[in-house]
Amino acid sequence: MRAALRVLDSYSLIAYLEGEAGAETMIELFRVARDSGRDLLLSVINWGEVYYVTLREAGRERTDEVAHLISTLPIEIVPADLDLTRQAAAFKSSKKMSYADYFAAALATLRKAELVTGDKEFRQVDGELKILWIG
Repeated sequence: MRAALRVLDSYSLIAYLEGEAGAETMIELFRVARDSGRDLLLSVINWGEVYYVTLREAGRERTDEVAHLISTLPIEIVPADLDLTRQAAAFKSSKKMSYADYFAAALATLRKAELVTGDKEFRQVDGELKILWIG
């Protein structure tokens, strides 16, 4: 797999963290990112989604472990600024996905990056941005 500018959504990161379908692909993406020096991108909104899902399902101790693990991976956490939020809102106005998913799609759009996901909801924006399907 070649190095490319890629955006993770919460689905792809959770698949890796929980050893679900797509975890092997994620391991390879992390290896490629680390070897190339080209970090994967993750919106802070999607980071928050991973955080709250883990907290709800596994408790504070596991959530702290996951937050630390994410900080060791070749991932750049991208803040939600006005441009990113505007693009996410534009997607939300015409499609039906979770609000957090729109931040991943918006980040991929604005950075002209490939979105990494296995979440079938993203089929709505397939064709509007490049998607690497895992799982």
